[in-house]
Formats: sequence, structure tokens, C-alpha cells
Amino acid sequence: MTLRNKFILAAVLLHLALVVLAWQLLDYNKVLFVAAEVLIATSIFLTTKLYTSFVRPLNLIAAGIESIKDRDFSIKFMETGQKEVDQLIQVYNQMMDELRQERVVQTEKHFLLERLIEASPSGIILLDTHDRVAGLNPAAATLLQTSGKNMVGKPLTELPHHWGNSLPKLPKDEQRIIRPNGIQTYRCRKIRFLDRGYHRYFILVEELTQELLEKERNAYEKLIRMMSHEINNSIGAVNSILNSFSYFAPQLNEDTQPDFEEALQVCITRNQNLAGFMANFANVVRIPPPTKHETDLHQLLQGIHRLMLPSFERKQVCWQWDLAKDVPLIAFDVQQMEQVLINVVKNALEATEPEGWVKVQTIASPPQLLIQDNGKPITPEVQEKLFSPFFSTKANGQGIGLTMVREILLHHGFWFSLQTGPDGLTTFHIQF
Repeated sequence: MTLRNKFILAAVLLHLALVVLAWQLLDYNKVLFVAAEVLIATSIFLTTKLYTSFVRPLNLIAAGIESIKDRDFSIKFMETGQKEVDQLIQVYNQMMDELRQERVVQTEKHFLLERLIEASPSGIILLDTHDRVAGLNPAAATLLQTSGKNMVGKPLTELPHHWGNSLPKLPKDEQRIIRPNGIQTYRCRKIRFLDRGYHRYFILVEELTQELLEKERNAYEKLIRMMSHEINNSIGAVNSILNSFSYFAPQLNEDTQPDFEEALQVCITRNQNLAGFMANFANVVRIPPPTKHETDLHQLLQGIHRLMLPSFERKQVCWQWDLAKDVPLIAFDVQQMEQVLINVVKNALEATEPEGWVKVQTIASPPQLLIQDNGKPITPEVQEKLFSPFFSTKANGQGIGLTMVREILLHHGFWFSLQTGPDGLTTFHIQF
């Protein structure tokens, strides 16, 4: 039973009792009976006024509750002239103004946050309370090469490509550097935020590739120039002295003269090899801008095949072709691209065991080149360092081959990758 019904029932019972009592006065004293009737009428009138004053705030409260339930903060009440009711109305109206203002502020902030997330050049992956994908911004969708709608509700382990292995391992509230293929570099952070009282996380992915490549390039250019300058100056002076010593050879007896000449020649040859070693490093930082000409890619590949065929025959490795028809002419620097392809084919040959194969494949649209081998796969540890300067897996490697390849392809603006797939085949992929 509502409070209103309880009030009405109590008033009715009270006045019925008064009427019964007044009726008893009719035979006893008519004057008292009339007075009792007047008193009862007055009581009914006052009770009605009291009921009206009592019910109005209840109606206002009920209407206010309904507007709050409907999240309609635009409803305001007019003052009635009753002090107590007006105080309630003033508090209610003030509360509605504050709620409406707060909702406007929150809506504007939410709208601004959504626009900032969408416009952010960094990838943002929102997670729910179970660390499943709740949303992606356009930058993250581009990095993942997928649609945000397709990933919503999926766990991080189901993210495409290498992301499904890298992002689930991120520690909370920390950052890690991820280099999936030795070229692209990403800084990833898993950051906590509070959503309606619950702790949730989002993953921020920032690409650092160009910034790090520029810093790395500046560092090793400075180092190589300094080393080349100092070593070449020393080698020139030492070789000059060693050549001068050769004039004293005839003055030695016949027993010691051959050893003396051999020792001099060993020192001179070693210095020349050291000079050539430094020249190879210096060539990496002296790569000129490419002079591009439209070139037949297949013709260039045929020339490299003729050049490398004796090496393939000696190692008993098969060269396989899978050339597409109607591949358009491609604009690139022929000399630089030839150097790139020789390095790539040579690396594939060295990684392949006898009786293995290296396959050269082209795709017409868009123009692409794939050099694939069934040799030793690339480990994840090596993958992250493949294109780093001075890094080599060979015993006598200088670590400049893939660095030069990287620099030439970046100067051309060609996308490229080198990695071992799930099938165990290693592929160098260039998209022109």
C-alpha cells in the first residue's frame, strides 16, 4: 500500500469515528451535535487541504524520478508558493542543471577522445575486462592489416601475423620494442585505465622504423668515416715504410732474404685486405641516390642467373623459375638493383644444402619479386637483427650485405621483407 493510500484510509476511518460519535449527541444535546458537525466539516476541509499539500511534493518527486530514469535532465518545475515544496523544487532544479551540464561535458569529452583516437598515428587496441579486443582505431587496423569489426571480441592470440605472438606477452604498464622482421620497429605499451569502476587496458603501438633507421644510419656513417680515415692514413704510411724495406733485401744473405721478402709481402697484403675491408663498409654510406630507368626485370634476372650459375652447379643447388607473363617495365637503378639481387641470391645459395633449390618468382600485378629457398630457416632471434649493421651469422661475415640491400631498397621506396614462413621456406619479397 502506498503512502497516499494509507493517508486516505486513516483520514476516512478517523472521520467515520467522529461521525458516529456526533450521531450519539443528537438525542442528548442538539447544540453539541451541530457543533460536532461543524467541527467534522472543518476537519474534512483541513484534511483535504493537508492532503493536497502532502500529495503535491509526492507528485513532484514521482515526476522527477521518472525524468531521471529516462535520463531527461531538461525537465524543471515551477515554484508553488509553499515554502517547503519550493525548497524541494529549488534543490531538484539545481540538481537537474548540474546533471545536464555534467552530461554535456562528458559527451564533449567522449566525442573529443573518440576523434583523438581515430586521428592518432599510433595504433590503439582497446581491451575488455577479459583482455579481448574491444575496438581498434584506423591506425591499428592498418598495422594489423585487418578490419576492426572482424577482431572485436577475439583474444589477442588470434591477431593476424606476428602480432598474435608478440602482443599477448606484453607486461602490464610496461613497454617493449618489437622488431618482427628486422626492418619495422614498434614500441608497444599496455596501459591501464578505469572504466565505470573496472580496470581495463589498451595497447599503444607506435612505429619507430624511420626514426630509428635515421639515428642508426647517422651513427654508423659517423663511425665508418672516422674508422676509414684513421685506418687508411695508417695503412698508407705503414705500406710506404714496408715498400722502403724491400730495397734492403739484396743486402741480406741468401738464407734470410726469402723469409724477409715473404714477411714484407704478408704485411703489405694484410694491409691491403684491411683497406679493402674498410672500403666495403665505406661503400654502404656512399650509396648515391638511385638513377631510375624503366627496366625489364626478367632480363636483369637472366643476367644474374648466368653470373651465379657456376656457383649453383658447384654446390649442386637447383635454380628454379616461376616467371609471370606481361610483367611491366619497372623504374629502378639497374646497377644498384643488380647488386641487391646478387646479394639476395648469394645468401639464399649459402643457406641451402646440396640437392636443395632456390626459386625465383615474379608477379605481374602489382609487380613483385620473390626469391625463395628451402635452406636453413631464420630463427626468431636472428630475424630481429637481420638488417642491422655489422650483424652476420657467417663466421667471416662483415654484416654489410643486407645493410646495403636495405639502404638501396629504402632509397628506391620499395617495400621488402625477409622471413621464414610456417612451411619452413625462406622468402625475400620485394614489391615494386
